[in-house]
Amino acid sequence: MDLERELQIGPEGASLAYTDRYAREMERILMAEIEDGPVMRILIRVPSRFGTTGDVNSARAIVLLDPWELRDENDQEIAARLGGELARLPGVRTAIFTSQSLGIRSEGRPVRMVLGGPDYAQLEAWRDLALAEMEAMPELVRPDSDYQERKPQLTVRVDRDRAAALGVSLAAVGRTLETMLGSRVVTTYVDRGREYDVILQGEDSDRASPDDLGNLYVRSERSRALIPLANLVTLEEEAAPEQLSRYDRMRAITLDAALAEGVSLGEALAKLEGRARQALPASARVTWDGESREYLEAGATLYWTFALALLIVFLVLAGQFESFVHSLVILATVPLALTGGLLGLWVCGGTLNVFSQIGAVLLIGLAAKNGVLIVEFANQLRDRTGPDGSLPRFEEALVEAATIRLRPILMTSASTTFGALPLLLATGAGAESRQPIGIAIVFGVTFSAVLTLFVVPAVYAVLARNTHSPQHVSQAIARLRATRAVRRPPTSEAAAGP
Repeated sequence: MDLERELQIGPEGASLAYTDRYAREMERILMAEIEDGPVMRILIRVPSRFGTTGDVNSARAIVLLDPWELRDENDQEIAARLGGELARLPGVRTAIFTSQSLGIRSEGRPVRMVLGGPDYAQLEAWRDLALAEMEAMPELVRPDSDYQERKPQLTVRVDRDRAAALGVSLAAVGRTLETMLGSRVVTTYVDRGREYDVILQGEDSDRASPDDLGNLYVRSERSRALIPLANLVTLEEEAAPEQLSRYDRMRAITLDAALAEGVSLGEALAKLEGRARQALPASARVTWDGESREYLEAGATLYWTFALALLIVFLVLAGQFESFVHSLVILATVPLALTGGLLGLWVCGGTLNVFSQIGAVLLIGLAAKNGVLIVEFANQLRDRTGPDGSLPRFEEALVEAATIRLRPILMTSASTTFGALPLLLATGAGAESRQPIGIAIVFGVTFSAVLTLFVVPAVYAVLARNTHSPQHVSQAIARLRATRAVRRPPTSEAAAGP
């Protein structure tokens, strides 16, 4: 089990030395958890992002926790406690990434809404409206967006007419700015069999402030004279977002938030979507990303899976009993099992999540076998003749089938229930994933086993009174064929004889 904690330590544009100083403060706090807490190892990186980005105002700490059996806190509790301690550092903003099930990456902010539109100016206005709605919702905590105009930016605008009059090309201006303010590879050299780049870059003291731009000169291609660069360009200092994002090839701004205590993700998403539709114009595109999208897509997929499982079970039973009516009677046990599973989740304080929905799909087969036991045996008793050749009464056969099948139903239900108890009583790592499945199975099977003995015979008496078992239908068809064969007139060859 591990935690990843990313801290935006300094303001936008902060130096590496500034970030390193606060990263060491973070390291001191985390090192104390290794000695007396549940942390086994830590790894700190400055800057936090991997790649060629120039942002150095953030740091990342990867925290490896002790095995589950060696600590008394789960990862969420440890993350909350460490977050409180690190929040004491002045000017530090933290974000927590924890390991989740099903490959879902959690950042502690599962609500993630994406606004798409024609341009960022329009998206900025829509962002303010959506943030106002999110802040007014008690279900959400700390709403924020990834579009923040807080990164200092220096825009250099070249006076093209003046540069052309003095014989200075735009390429010369660009190369000068690149070389002095950034860096430029001009050539390479070989030393002892290895090739090295020759990089030109201005001294740090010569590019510490915008005023240093007046000390730069460019050469005129016409007069070959040196011309101060300050005579050709103007500087504009402004705040800009750190990055401009796109989603599905459309300009987009992402808003995220954490959930309040005791609020489910589905409840928060449903309410937020309704309020966003009312506050935003019809031209605004509202989609979901991250854990929110995984929740919505997984929920819709499981609903289709549940419907497909019902259809397959229905067709298999129809083929086995050669009757659609008997299949409907058997599937009457499924609503009973689902009702029991929902009651179990309500009693245990669970939610209707991906794992409990998987348990609901399992209940289709586990509940249907009780109906199969009663319906199959009731069909056999209806076909059984007495000593005088008479068939038993319909009600008597049905009551006797429910009575005789009481023990097999209770035994199979009890074995299924006891087999799912380890899931229900699970503790340790991954218990949050196993418990909803166990709750759905234990309560669903128990509830359906008790009511199946009453509901299935009642539904059978209403729907299947005029039906027969597959064996009875097969025997009737065989007798009909035999009668037709006897009544069929002989062919001409058979009548002629030898």
